[in-house]
Amino acid sequence: MSFCPNHSEVLVSTLKKEEILKRLDSVTKNANFLDFNTNANNVQLFNGNLGTNKFRISLVIDRADSFLPLIKGEIESTPSGSILFLEYSLFPGSVFFLGLWTMLSGILALIFTFLVGNSYLTMITIALGIGNYWFAWVHFKRKIKISQGIFLGLLNN
Repeated sequence: MSFCPNHSEVLVSTLKKEEILKRLDSVTKNANFLDFNTNANNVQLFNGNLGTNKFRISLVIDRADSFLPLIKGEIESTPSGSILFLEYSLFPGSVFFLGLWTMLSGILALIFTFLVGNSYLTMITIALGIGNYWFAWVHFKRKIKISQGIFLGLLNN
């Protein structure tokens, strides 16, 4: 089990690799946050980059979301379709802050245990650290379900 929230899955599709990439390309825009022009004619579901066999995408959102999954995918052709290897993970900034708050909780627990000698504050700090970590996992898993639904809907159209 990894420290950071993540999820991976393998999908088998009857669609050819080229068709999957074509469908992804039709709803994915290259993320350029300095460009304020929006193309109202196309429905963009994802931000990201598409390669010949790999892609890195995330849902288009209107406001910041720390638990939005980054979807890294690899497509392999088969005689009867394609196999997609998907990995859902937090963005690096979210991983950094989750690790930071986990370390701070641990350091505070050590300070309260050994320097202050207050086991009540130690337990509160540990509970808050575990609660923060649990909150991150639960909301990340919820966001994965949303991303999976949209991605699978794109493949099934």
